[in-house]
Amino acid sequence: MSKTPDDPARLCEEARRLAENGEADRAARLFREVLALGDTPERARAALGLAVVLDDSGDVTGAREADRIAVSTADPEYGPRAAYHLALTHERAGEHREAGLAWQAVVDFGNPAYLPPALLALGRLADDAGDFETARGHWEEAIATGDAEYGPVAAHDLAQRLLERGEPARAQRVLTAGLRVIDRESAPYAHARLAVALGISCLDQAIGAFGAALGDEEAAADPEVGPLATELLARTLPLRGRGDEAREVWRRGLSDPGVAGQVRARLRRDFGGDDEDADPADLWWEPVVESAVSDGSLPAVAGEAFGALDHMYALLAVRYAGGPGADPAPAETHDLLGRAIRVPSDYLWGPLLHESFAERLRLATGTPARPLPPGWPDA
Repeated sequence: MSKTPDDPARLCEEARRLAENGEADRAARLFREVLALGDTPERARAALGLAVVLDDSGDVTGAREADRIAVSTADPEYGPRAAYHLALTHERAGEHREAGLAWQAVVDFGNPAYLPPALLALGRLADDAGDFETARGHWEEAIATGDAEYGPVAAHDLAQRLLERGEPARAQRVLTAGLRVIDRESAPYAHARLAVALGISCLDQAIGAFGAALGDEEAAADPEVGPLATELLARTLPLRGRGDEAREVWRRGLSDPGVAGQVRARLRRDFGGDDEDADPADLWWEPVVESAVSDGSLPAVAGEAFGALDHMYALLAVRYAGGPGADPAPAETHDLLGRAIRVPSDYLWGPLLHESFAERLRLATGTPARPLPPGWPDA
């Protein structure tokens, strides 16, 4: 009995239904029947269907052969889809050269539905191979497609490389183009990712501008420009993980007799103090704090100071909590200890220190409630 012209289409549809129902072997037989019919309009579709079924069954070699049959038909829809599938099988196996050839085949078909992921993949393969210029070309083409899914990813990849190469202005243009194709409501994560990268590129551009200002001897020696550029550069560099460079910027500014005073004033702009006329040299810890700010070690210094204070406070407070009868010289010693432990009460962190001691005392005495009066230690 002869086959009718509609038979290949019906066979493909039946094979698809079988594959979706988990009957892979029967589906593969039907797809092969279509291929055996020769050059029919359904040949590419059947070849791709067979490739997917075989790949799912673990027959990667057979799947690739079927993909190549579909690609060879030059079908504008199933050809690029088969090349796409072929590329994925090579990527899974770590076969980058073969994957690149398959992705290029996708691009050569020119089907706009499959161009963006193929261009993105080619860009990453070139980047992994160390060929930045080729990668840049593929990424730029992916962005130019305006695809809302793959365009922003390509923009992010390209911008990262441009930032690493010291080209923040170009990175900004790329990221701005990427942001234009994103629907913020439907893809908030992708939008936020590019927005953060754009902010980083602005930081890098600012770092370059501040550094350029300090690179000019006249500008660096200017009592207004030099100290300002020093502070801005030194405070921005750590945001990009460049703390060592920031320390060197402060050091250079503080060692320049012409601007050292203004630089020191900017370094100390956040320091506390009620008396503006007080001499910092009168406070032994001021040089320590100043040095910690300039070299980025302030958190470590603060941790050491609070740790020491917590330890000493606990020692004093335990004695005081014992009451006057616990001291050899009750009145004098008890009053002295009381004044000592009240010192931090006016600071913002004072209540936290009191809470810390109360918990220590509770654990030490084994009592379920804190054995301290309300308002300790001031009440």
